[in-house]
Amino acid sequence: MTQDPRAAATFPPVTKTPVTPLALKPDLADAARRWDAYFAGEIIDRPIVCVTAPRHGARPPDGPVGTNYHDRVHLDLAEIGRRQMRAVEGGYYGGEAIPSVWLSFGPDEAAVFCGAELGWSGDSGDTNWSIPCIEEWTSAPPIALDPANPFYRRMLALYAAAADAAEGKAAMGMLDLHTNMDLVSGLRGPQRLCMDLIDEPEAIDRAMLQARAVFPALWDAIWRAGRLSEVGYAPYTTLQCDFCCMMSPPMFRRWVLPALEEEAAIVGNVVYHWDGPGALVHTDDLVASKGLHTLSYVPGDGRGGHSAYIDLFKRVQAGGKAVQIWGPQEEVKLIHKELRPDRAQYHTWAASQAEAEALLDWFVRNT
Repeated sequence: MTQDPRAAATFPPVTKTPVTPLALKPDLADAARRWDAYFAGEIIDRPIVCVTAPRHGARPPDGPVGTNYHDRVHLDLAEIGRRQMRAVEGGYYGGEAIPSVWLSFGPDEAAVFCGAELGWSGDSGDTNWSIPCIEEWTSAPPIALDPANPFYRRMLALYAAAADAAEGKAAMGMLDLHTNMDLVSGLRGPQRLCMDLIDEPEAIDRAMLQARAVFPALWDAIWRAGRLSEVGYAPYTTLQCDFCCMMSPPMFRRWVLPALEEEAAIVGNVVYHWDGPGALVHTDDLVASKGLHTLSYVPGDGRGGHSAYIDLFKRVQAGGKAVQIWGPQEEVKLIHKELRPDRAQYHTWAASQAEAEALLDWFVRNT
């Protein structure tokens, strides 16, 4: 009998939209009401619209604004908190946009927390990656969080410091959750893992069972370190598996989909980050999945904006899922006229608070 991967940790209950009062979001209660209606399959008077703009009257920052991956790995924790809040405090959060602090060391951080090294290159900008550490499955230790790992310990400390800086002003976001098969890929390396899927499927069965146990343990640790129940949490969690673009649908159904559905059952309000045209082969499985409420398709550089994929979004909505749309105002207005408003969320930006509020009024009039 296989062990329930969630048995290793006692995670918090499924999350709801934050209601902790936030100074930077005076209309939080209304936004929370709309987010809750959206995830219940309902609509009030318009779809979910998240529009940000520079905050009128915001004081010019007295130092560097925001942080990148490299900063979060190397800077003093208190300084990271200050910089993050400078960035958040300069914005206006219209509609259902909620000021939030997002912390990550990079897309492969979960693999690093489980023993891989963190790789950097001066030629790759802010991007980093994990250096695979599993040479042979027969001699590999079990995949698990290492409580002594310095990056893992620093991340927990970073969440604690950021929560102190954000409390009463902004909500907390979750890590880049490249878990499930992305975690296995970060530890083994994508090229070798592609061969393993064919040559050593039983080894992948074991590896995935171990990887699935990492998710609830990591979720629980971050939730507690950052006091997310007290400080407030972003209205949804993003799940993903970028490696799936290199998998056939039967492989996806065997290894990835059960893990994603399990993660969704833990976290609640889910947006699935659906990355690149290679992942479109899994459309039917994602639309039929349990718990992946909203699909957020990312076309990739040079493949057009979301207005080029209206037929795909209609197909997703017809199957019962919602879609997440990003783009400039004119593009999201165009797409809104084509899609069901109760199964869509729109993310855009404006030059001023007045322009953002005018956009919200437009959505009410045109829904």
